[in-house]
Amino acid sequence: MFVIIGMVVVLACVIGGYLLEGGNLHVLWQPVELLIIFGSGIGSLLVGSPMKVNMTIGKNLMTIFTGKPKDKKDYLDILLVLFDLLSLARREGVIALESHVNKPDSSAIFTNRPTVLKNHHVLDFICDNFKAYTAASMEPHEFEALMDTDIDSHHEDALQAPNNLNRVADAFPALGIVAAVMGVVLTMGKLSEPPEVLGHSIGAALVGTFLGVLLSYGFFGPLAAIMGSLVQETSTQLQVVKAAMNAFAMGWPPAMSLESARRAIPAAVRPGFDELEGILRESKKAGKG
Repeated sequence: MFVIIGMVVVLACVIGGYLLEGGNLHVLWQPVELLIIFGSGIGSLLVGSPMKVNMTIGKNLMTIFTGKPKDKKDYLDILLVLFDLLSLARREGVIALESHVNKPDSSAIFTNRPTVLKNHHVLDFICDNFKAYTAASMEPHEFEALMDTDIDSHHEDALQAPNNLNRVADAFPALGIVAAVMGVVLTMGKLSEPPEVLGHSIGAALVGTFLGVLLSYGFFGPLAAIMGSLVQETSTQLQVVKAAMNAFAMGWPPAMSLESARRAIPAAVRPGFDELEGILRESKKAGKG
């Protein structure tokens, strides 16, 4: 929602300021120049990015416009899933986790927290690393290194989408100059026309530069930035999971493992110590009930 509001503000301020100075909107309406700039920008994205990355960009844009940022409830659901898994491993041994991590769709622990079940990055990270932990006898530092490799690989792969979109944003001003030069070339063929015709033609050509800069810094640059924030948000969630699992591997009890994970949550959405303790207490009561 705020992304759409921001775009409306950009357009309102730019066009509103232009109108307040007595500008004519008809001059700004140059669909052919917009086609040249926007179309060539999208084409350069297709040329410079693998199809997988282009599809990721499309999915991320859908998330930006229709999704919502991760809030405290999302992190609490991750903590509660981890608490249930770690408590089960504490009571019955890590081998008891196999049925849950092998088939999370049919696991009561995961299905009780649909936000975690739908978050495939976090779900895969939990399941894959628990599988590795139960399959091999690893020291805590070895387990931590394995999870770090997983997080680094995910982060590097996920950054391709915002980085490629940002390169297109950087290209828009130059593409705007291309459109402007083409407009000037067309204007040179009208030198015999009256001054008002030449003035309109030159103004239309300069709109190309204006559109290129506006698309870059008003829209695509910010979209690439917020897409990068989504990548960082997911990496933070993986760090939260890693903190709990690594603490458990070092022999910490489930409650203290969750405290380690809680401290990895960003301060703006981090539950308090007493708040988390109360939620865990209620979860235990509900489980007994």
